[in-house]
Amino acid sequence: MLRSTKIVATLGPASSDEATLERMLHAGVDVVRLNFSHGTADDHLKRAQLVRSLCQRTGKTVAIMVDLQGPKIRIGKFKDGLITLRAGEAFVLDAECEEGDETRVGIDYKELPHDVHPGDILLLDDGKVRLRTESVTGQEVHCRVEAGGVLSNNKGINRQGGGLTAPALTPKDMDDIRVAAQLRADYLAVSFPKSGRDMYLARVLMQAAGGSALLIAKIERAEAVEPAALDDILAACDGIMVARGDLAVEVGDASVPALQKRMIRVAREQNKLTITATQMMESMIASPVPTRAEVSDVANAVLDGTDAVMLSAESASGMYPVETIESMHRICVEAEKSVSLTLDREFLDRVFTRVDQSIAMATLFTAFHLKVKAIVALTQSGSTALWMSRLNCGVPIYALTTETAARYRMSIYRDVYPLMISYAGHDREALLEEAEQVLLDSSVVNVGDIIVVSFGEPIGKAGGTNTMKIVKVGEHRRP
Repeated sequence: MLRSTKIVATLGPASSDEATLERMLHAGVDVVRLNFSHGTADDHLKRAQLVRSLCQRTGKTVAIMVDLQGPKIRIGKFKDGLITLRAGEAFVLDAECEEGDETRVGIDYKELPHDVHPGDILLLDDGKVRLRTESVTGQEVHCRVEAGGVLSNNKGINRQGGGLTAPALTPKDMDDIRVAAQLRADYLAVSFPKSGRDMYLARVLMQAAGGSALLIAKIERAEAVEPAALDDILAACDGIMVARGDLAVEVGDASVPALQKRMIRVAREQNKLTITATQMMESMIASPVPTRAEVSDVANAVLDGTDAVMLSAESASGMYPVETIESMHRICVEAEKSVSLTLDREFLDRVFTRVDQSIAMATLFTAFHLKVKAIVALTQSGSTALWMSRLNCGVPIYALTTETAARYRMSIYRDVYPLMISYAGHDREALLEEAEQVLLDSSVVNVGDIIVVSFGEPIGKAGGTNTMKIVKVGEHRRP
């Protein structure tokens, strides 16, 4: 059964051999994520080459997303690898400490003493350890433990409420953008952006490196969820990732569900992509079945309208990467049965000022009311298919393109199924005939089905979509 919501799976030690990766593709992966927080450039290049090779062999359309590490806001290492902190104890975060113990530890983020003040709450290891800042002396942040526990090497640091000044793009990220361009990444995820400027810089660097990846802003700072900041980031990127891990630590876990819904809604209204991430199927790292809470979490993201749901450690290092994807596929398909169709109401609040967008919306409206078998968007860049996918009309959208790069980019769009077409002439009837043949060969329509097709005229000239046609499959087939 068709699945509207797409699946992003992170590659790692558990999912980098050819046999496992091929099974993951058949299980339903739409995008693979290369996490540049781990591994070497050579590791990522080899994985990207394997994905491309498998796509050619299997006929699957799977995009590649590079996820930048971002600033390392982490503690350093301990002499014995870990310590145990108890509530009430004093503890020092020391920018000059090289080897930590029970009283202090070093910090990779050397600006921390300049960013915090007495009374600030610092959350370590995703909030498992909680420290209250009492004073700052030189390069030392003196704290009191409010919630203790085991603390090991290189755990992350967050300031409750946000406010750390670390730049989104580090020198390592800038080098990694060049690697992303080299491996022809379809998407580039930027960690910890605070404003549109961070995204503009990433785009300039990607273009300078010869890449054309679309940009995904990972929303994981408290500052980034403010309405003005989110609008600024959305204007400068192609989509957002609701990165619920660090975000929950900064804003509080209880705030995340409502923020998730708001961010997905606002992004879709602005024709941007959305990915929902972090701990979606966490228990399946070690279990062949998800918890009921995880099932509900994935289903609610689908009902929120997210384009894609993402797996991290579940597919990168877990014991059941293929089974996790299969479970996620089943949950998405079932949840999509409950998605309400509100197209008419959504049209009332929209104004269309461009011809191509107006045709895209007219196509949706026609398909919704005629109950056609499919929408067919003949598109060069994929923009028409993206606009159509922002509203749910209950009809699958088949995006036919001559551009390989566009085909892979569209693999993450909700409700969109990209296919390749080779026609390069100027005859409308010949173009429609080939489009029908591609659909028939792909077994998505039958002769006699009614479809709605959007395309641009004159045929063969690059430019916006300006034509919609209702077609009965088979009427363009020549004897």
